[in-house]
Amino acid sequence: MKRVALAATAMMILVSIASTAQAQPPGGRGGMGVDAEAFKAPPLPVDDQEKKILAAMEEQRNGPRYRNVSTADGRLMRMLTETTGAKCVVEIGTSTGESAVWFALGLRKTGGHLYTHEIDPGRAKIAAENFKKAGVDELITIVLGDAHETVKRYKEPIDILFLDADKEGYIDYLDKLVPLIRPGGLIIAHNMSPRMADKKYVDAITKNPKLETSFLLMDGAGVGVTMKKR
Repeated sequence: MKRVALAATAMMILVSIASTAQAQPPGGRGGMGVDAEAFKAPPLPVDDQEKKILAAMEEQRNGPRYRNVSTADGRLMRMLTETTGAKCVVEIGTSTGESAVWFALGLRKTGGHLYTHEIDPGRAKIAAENFKKAGVDELITIVLGDAHETVKRYKEPIDILFLDADKEGYIDYLDKLVPLIRPGGLIIAHNMSPRMADKKYVDAITKNPKLETSFLLMDGAGVGVTMKKR
């Protein structure tokens, strides 16, 4: 019952975000209007550990970043991790680790763990250093190698799957791992804007009656959030 309540809370967050994205511009009907900068308020730490993690991410942005998520994307992932009570999160595409640290912000409260897959040893090394600086290295395991092969290791249920690697490979990761996604679990896909998304993957998550998908933050890279129905 606790998991059901957490999942319901997570879906309420998604509905709220989607509604905000479709809201009238400042000064439009239904409100007095809010300055656009009000929607860009930075994350506020609730304790010293979160303060350390956020500071480490800020420092990380000044170093080698390669491809990473935006702050808006990261905040969404953290919220979904914490509100669903995720214990097992699998990430495909570590890069230098920014998205993994966002997941860790949620996992430190749920008691969960992140398994992040990276094919580039150089990026994996930078990510490992970033995890240590942020103090979240014990919450994260880096799996080095071709994720199309290394994901075959999983046997236990997965609460959240995050895809942020080769876009044409999303469909393969989905096929291999969706059987392990727990009922009510989530598949989060990055780079879902029309110019970046893979059509086969979009068809797979929108034309399967066993899945429910919303596309969020489409003014940026775009994030697809798919729930495996109960």
